[in-house]
Amino acid sequence: MSKIRISKRTIDALLPRDKPYVAYDEGLTGFGVRVMPSGTKTYIVEYRPGSGGRGIRSVRLSLGPHGILTPEEARKLARDRLADVRLGNDPAAKRRLERATLTLAEVANLWMAEAVTPKLAAGTAALYRLYLDKHILPALGSRKINVVTSAEVDRLHAGLGKANKRATANRILATLSGLFSFAAKRHLVPAGFSNPTRGIEKFGEESRERYLTTDELQRLGGILRTAETVGLSWEPDPDRPTAKHAPKEANRREVYSPHVTGAVRLLLFTGCRLREILHLRWTEVDFERGLLFLPTSKTGRKTVVLNAPALAVLSALPRAGSYVIASSDPAKPRRDLKRPWAAITRAAGLPGLRLHDLRHSFASVGAGGGLGLPIVGKLLGHAQVSTTQRYAHVDADPLRRASERIGTTIAAALDGTPSADVVPFEKAKA
Repeated sequence: MSKIRISKRTIDALLPRDKPYVAYDEGLTGFGVRVMPSGTKTYIVEYRPGSGGRGIRSVRLSLGPHGILTPEEARKLARDRLADVRLGNDPAAKRRLERATLTLAEVANLWMAEAVTPKLAAGTAALYRLYLDKHILPALGSRKINVVTSAEVDRLHAGLGKANKRATANRILATLSGLFSFAAKRHLVPAGFSNPTRGIEKFGEESRERYLTTDELQRLGGILRTAETVGLSWEPDPDRPTAKHAPKEANRREVYSPHVTGAVRLLLFTGCRLREILHLRWTEVDFERGLLFLPTSKTGRKTVVLNAPALAVLSALPRAGSYVIASSDPAKPRRDLKRPWAAITRAAGLPGLRLHDLRHSFASVGAGGGLGLPIVGKLLGHAQVSTTQRYAHVDADPLRRASERIGTTIAAALDGTPSADVVPFEKAKA
């Protein structure tokens, strides 16, 4: 076992041999340089973990290559590691643990595969994936899951808030909270690990709920009738090169299919979410009992009570495949209603109205008419209703009466003859 006074001159003088060997420092026990047959030289430190008795096998820890580290820097690292050992720690075991610890990106993929995709609705899983890919992983994905700090999470959250994305910032905070909870349950972080999202205050959010008034319902109903008969006018995009070849204004009208206008009416008459209507199959419609049996929704299996106007819309829709709202491909559901909805709201003078606001409008008519929030909640399929919700198709009488009143009121408004039976939400609040 050769010993030298480790310095740049003495290390440079070390020549490679047929087998690796270590030249130890004569001043600091355990500190040395490993020389490989290739000529590569690496600083090391050796120690006996625990009590350090001779019965314990020594451990060799690499400090870094000669040339990247100077002898002085390597000597300091060796002293620090040896001091850590004297305190009862094992730097090599700690390094092995760190190497075995998963990154946040790796845990995120496990979380999506085991806790999100198989257990939550497809739309929810897609939203989590979007938050991860667009915001979380670029900022924190390469970090080991056990070293992500509250300050880093807070920085990500605050940055989105400054970019006027407060709602997104709050959703990302909730996403990370779920991810770290999963990591703790799977023992992917040390015992006692503190969830770094804890204590970070969410941004205040303005309510985005909007309720259609009777006048707005009448305007929307008129435009729907126009859209499916004579069509809605459209303007060419001036930024497109084909704009100069667009038809004359008198010929620029688009007639929308009954599936488009039918989807909008069904959203109003049922209070369903957009995907629940776009992904609805004919096999899930029970005309005899007036029910929809949705196998999946945001809150799991769901039974929807249909009122007479909703049944009328469904009966009038032409069947063009397995899905109620047909797309260009009969084997696939329609992806969205963005383009036709933009044209409909523009023509109706309802800027900013979202398709989800039709669900709010359904609820507002019921609540404003004094039907009671528990009944309205059952009709909407809210998660906080009684567990007997799964038997709604058995005990449907009170739900059917409520659904009929809501549907009749909305249908009358769409036809331009508002019913006095149920008070619209805005009047109920007055």
